[in-house]
This record gives sequence, C-alpha cells and structure tokens, in this order.
Amino acid sequence: MPIRVLVVDDSGFFRRRLCEIINAAPNLEVIGTANNGQEAIEKTAELKPDVITMDYEMPVMDGITSVREITRQYGTPVLMFSSLTYEGARVTLDALEAGAIDYLPKNFDEISRNSAEIRRTLHDRIVSVSRAKARAGLVSAPVVEAPPQPRPVATPRRGQKPSVLVIGASTGGPMALQQVLVQLPANFPVPILLVQHMPATFTRAFAERLDRLCKISVSEAVDGDVLRAGHAYLAPGGMQMMIESRGQAKVKVIPGDERLHYKPSVDVTFGSAANEYGARVLGVVLTGMGSDGREGARMLKARGARIWVQDEESCVIYGMPMAVSKAGLAEEELPLERIGERLREEIPS
Repeated sequence: MPIRVLVVDDSGFFRRRLCEIINAAPNLEVIGTANNGQEAIEKTAELKPDVITMDYEMPVMDGITSVREITRQYGTPVLMFSSLTYEGARVTLDALEAGAIDYLPKNFDEISRNSAEIRRTLHDRIVSVSRAKARAGLVSAPVVEAPPQPRPVATPRRGQKPSVLVIGASTGGPMALQQVLVQLPANFPVPILLVQHMPATFTRAFAERLDRLCKISVSEAVDGDVLRAGHAYLAPGGMQMMIESRGQAKVKVIPGDERLHYKPSVDVTFGSAANEYGARVLGVVLTGMGSDGREGARMLKARGARIWVQDEESCVIYGMPMAVSKAGLAEEELPLERIGERLREEIPS
C-alpha cells in the first residue's frame, strides 16, 4: 500500500505542486489537503494519514500549534517546510520540539521547477518520516525519575578517562541532543564536539538555543576555537569540523571534500578525534538516518576509544546507531533519557 500523505499549506500554488510531485511517486499518495493548522487537525482525525507535510505560517492556527496537537492526539509523523533563514531556523526548532520529525526548506523557485533532485529528496524524506516514531514535545529539563539500566552490546573496555566527548546525530537529533546536553553540569570537565546534519543557516540558531537551555556553554564552532572544558562546539552546516593540536587543541573548520554527502559529517569529526586523542575519546551516536558515524567509530575503536549508541526504542530513526551497533563497535546501547546520566557517571566533574 502507498504511504498516505496529508498536505497542509495556506499557499494554493505550493499545495498543488506538492500534490503533483508526491502523487508522481508510485509508493506515495496524497489523500487530502488543508490550508491551516486547525483544518489539519480535523483532516488528520478524519483521514488518518501516514505522514503530514506542514507549513508553519498559516491563518486560523499556525503549524507549530497544529503539530503539537496532532502529535499529542494522534502521533502522526510530521514533515515541516521552513524557510532557509535564521528566523525560519528558530521556528523549525520550535516545531521539532513540538513533535515534528524532520524538515525541508520551502523554496518556491525549486518547487516550481519540479527538478528530479527535489522529487527524489521529497520522496526519500517522506518515506523516512513515515517510518519514524512521533513523540510528544520533549521537555527541556533533566529527567528526575530513575531511568532503565543500559543494555551493554559489547564487553566494556576500561581505559583512560575521556579527554573529549564527540556526539553525532541526524534525523531526530536536535531534540535528542537537547535532552542529553541539558543534563550536563556547567563544570563538565571535558570539551564536547557536536555534529548534527543541518543546513548552514540553522546551526547558529540551534547553538544559541542549546546555550540558552543548557548549563554548559554551547556555540557554533569557529575555525581556531580553543577547546575548553564545559563548552560544546556545534559543527557549522555546510562545513566539516576537525581537531588540530599543535601545542593547544583547537577546532579546525574547513569546507571539506565535495564528494562527501554530509556536511558536516560525523565520520570526519570522529576520525579527526581518533587521530588527535586516540583512546581518550568517548563517541556517542544518536538517532539518525543512514550510516554516517560508522566508519569514524571504526577509527575510534581501532585506537582504543569507546563508543555508545542510542537504543532503537528511543530513536526517532534507528539508522546511524544501528549501523554502528551492527558493526560491533558499540560498547553500550542506551535509552535517550539515560545518556546524560551515564555521561555524568563516566566523566565526573
């Protein structure tokens, strides 16, 4: 059976073009449309779609409010459309916190051309979102109830205390990172490198959001930043983040190889950390589609570093963690709500 899609947008032109592109795919079918958030809730109850595409700025009820209600009442996965601007990034992050699974840029010029790349991207994203687990809006505070114990998937290798923490994520990652990082104390004793698959215009807004919510400091990484304990450096979108240590460990931000699919790439940052720190790295792979991070984790493991992954049950998309786990590289497989606490235990202040 095809994946059934509800298209929500107050632009008649955008609705028509999305419907044409979606219906052109044999495994996708538009079963209805809505032009505001309230109508989206009503159509969701009536039609029970598998996926909803959602605009954020609409009359009657905005997209974020609608996403929050749809996720709470029906658990239907939502793909947001947003502008590639700083304000668009802030709104998109609010939508992800409200329960949206993923997002795509809303570009009228590209959608009007109906290029093969747009068709392929939209198709792939709808399919991946349809397989995701919708969740009610995540809280921005530490979990206080006792979480379940971690499930080890490999024999732990106790070595040196980590000198750097490196975390990679993709689909579902923004809110997963938020939930982990808010649990770390301001005096967390090592620097943190964050790699989240995200456009260039989004990473600054995401870093500012994390910095506002967390006790640790968070910033978008800048070439030459000196690595400091208790500070998280978010890889800029469209770039690659590495480490160089000529006397003092610093962030190196470069354009990277055009042949690399992901910018930033978890593999690149993990590999750089392996070269510079060897066994003194703790790598964590969170929810995400694909296998970015597996080869970097392999490099880390070869140097004696330790790798944790988020478990399947708590992942929005169990792709990246699964790739690492199936390769036999993960020392622990942890539920999301447990990772922050485990980091405090493993790297005590």
